[in-house]
Order: sequence, then C-alpha cells, then structure tokens
Amino acid sequence: MKKAIINTNIVMPDYIIPGGTIVIEDGIIVDFGKKIDTAGMEIINANGGYTGPGLIDIHTHADGDTFFTDDPVKAANKILSHGITDVMPALYFSATADELVAQMALLKKAKESGEAPNIIGLYMEAPYMNPKFGCNRENNPWRFDIKKEDYMPVLEAGKDFVKVWVVAPERDGIEEFVKDAKAVDPKVRFSVGHSEAAPEQIEALMPYGLCLATHHMNATGTLQKYPECRTACVDEAALYNNSIYTELICDKVGIHVSPYLLRLVKKIKGDDRIILISDAYVDHGPIPEGDLYEGADDINFDFSGEIAGSKMILDGSCRNMMIHTGASLCQVFKYASTNPATMLGLKDRGVIKCGNVANLLTVDAEFNVKSVYLNGDKVN
Repeated sequence: MKKAIINTNIVMPDYIIPGGTIVIEDGIIVDFGKKIDTAGMEIINANGGYTGPGLIDIHTHADGDTFFTDDPVKAANKILSHGITDVMPALYFSATADELVAQMALLKKAKESGEAPNIIGLYMEAPYMNPKFGCNRENNPWRFDIKKEDYMPVLEAGKDFVKVWVVAPERDGIEEFVKDAKAVDPKVRFSVGHSEAAPEQIEALMPYGLCLATHHMNATGTLQKYPECRTACVDEAALYNNSIYTELICDKVGIHVSPYLLRLVKKIKGDDRIILISDAYVDHGPIPEGDLYEGADDINFDFSGEIAGSKMILDGSCRNMMIHTGASLCQVFKYASTNPATMLGLKDRGVIKCGNVANLLTVDAEFNVKSVYLNGDKVN
C-alpha cells in the first residue's frame, strides 16, 4: 500500500512547497507536491511540519555518549531517532592496524545484521595524519615512517566499506598510500585533515580524489614563510579550491568554529560546498572554567582541558548553524543531506525526488525533530 505524508511543507534545495504531500511506495518516493490524490493510501499527517531528506553524517565517532566501536547498534539507532538516516562511523588514528581491522569487521557485521541499518560505510580519520594535531595524539602508533607493509592490511580490510580516507598531504610517502588506496577501491574519496600542508601539497592529491577538508578550521596549522607573516595553509586552500567541500562542526557556543568564521565560510564556499558534521566523541573531562566556555555543554573535553570533538548529534549542528549564520531550513538540509550525498556520489538520496529512497525527516521551524522515516518506514 502506498503511504502519503500530508499537510507538510516540503523542503527542496532552494525553495519550500507549502501544504504539500509526499507519496511513498516500497520505500521509494513516487510522487510529491500539491493537489495529489491520496485515495486508498495510508495517511500520515505531518501537522504542518517541514519535511526534507534524511540527514547524512559522514564524520562521527559516537552517538554523544557511546562510541560506535563499543556498541554500533546502540549508536546507530540513537542517531537514527534524530533523523540521521545515513551515517559513516569514523575510526581514529590512535588504533593500531590490528585494532582498525577489528573495528572495521565489527561495524560491517552490525551493518550486515540489519540492526544498524543507517550505517553506509566508514570515515577513516586514520592512519596517516600529522601527529602534531588532534586529541589523544600522544597515543599515535602511525607517527613513524609510512610503510606499505603496515597499511596494506588496513586498506584491504576496508575495501568497498571505507568511503573517505583522511590524510596529511605533507607527510613523506603519503602519495604512495593514496595511490594504493585508490587501487584497492577506485571510488574512495580523500580528505585533508590534521595537517599543516601547503596548498601545493594538497592540490597535488586532488587528481586522486581529494575533495574534502576534515573539520575545517580545526586541527590545521599555519605556515610562516617570513617572520611575523603567515602564508596560505590548509584552511585557505580549502576555501580557495571550489571542488573541495568543507566540513564544519557547529556547536552552540561557536568554539570549534566561531560564528564570524562560520559566516565567512558560508559566504566564500556558498551553499553547495559546506558539509555539516557532528564529530561526536566520548571523553569525560570537565568544561574548562571561564566565560569563553559558558554553555559549552555540547562539546567534549579531555582532562587536560583540550577539545575532544563534540557531544552533538547532527540535528543539533543544523540548529546551531541556523542561529550562528541565519541559514534557512533549505540551506541546512543542503549542508547536512544534499551536499554529503553529492560528495559521496549517492544519487538516490539527499534530496526529495521521485525515485529516491524515502529517507525523510520532519522538523519544526527551529529544526526540532518531529518524525523520521527510513526507507519509507516511520522510525519515530
């Protein structure tokens, strides 16, 4: 039987269809718009809510309090209830090769079991980034020379499951790693992250598929070419190159990226090259003292007072982006669904369109979640 979500404002990439209807059959969107005959269909009344495509979080380690590598089913289902219908759990460079392979197997098993249906692949914030950057960097088994015999078991274990490899382009031997990763899976993408690379080093990897900047404005260096004069580094290269998408962690206080910088990135990159992420992690350090950190309860801190990712789920990042930048519902759905789908080459989701998977999210005007649909089935 067909289902019809009625009395909803349909969020398109550039406009809203008020008082619309979305028709679903066998988990697929088969019709949408106004004045649609819904006779004989199962009716779901959205009560005036705003329905857009389900969110896609390409970069998160946890659900806010549980690592995916500890309980992937719990983490996947918790964020699903917040509208994240597609997720790429992130593995971190603090794990050894054997640990990374075991974590991959655990997450793949959870996905294949059907109990974590929104896991679509992995985001590898590992192994070869700059050891100067990132939380827990004192426990980095990959800080030594890049060796094929070290990384090939990880590449082979991640074949057809890893969607993005994060790399520091300045590391000696990184091009060989990138070439081998591309040979194992030609569809894989690369991101620059935890890096102080010069633009030329970043651009040298773009022909292999580097198209993303990991948590833009975080864990990136600055280059001094002359005394007291900084030159272009990772963030500037990401802003300059139109083909590079910029990830943004948008917390309530604006600590990861200040509101002014969020507005600057929005102005420079435009609506088609921003990807909102949660980058949720699990640490239990206290919020540092001081006015700067007042209200920073959606950020993780370690016991040294250093930022260790967020406690957010992606819908929270969407709300914060609206507050800090004045972004519209259309824009934040684009940043958190359409753009990540496009970057990954997922042509059957990320926008409401006939033939697309009926992964949908209904929110109110302030992006509070009302209903979630996965493959056309109502989750909550």
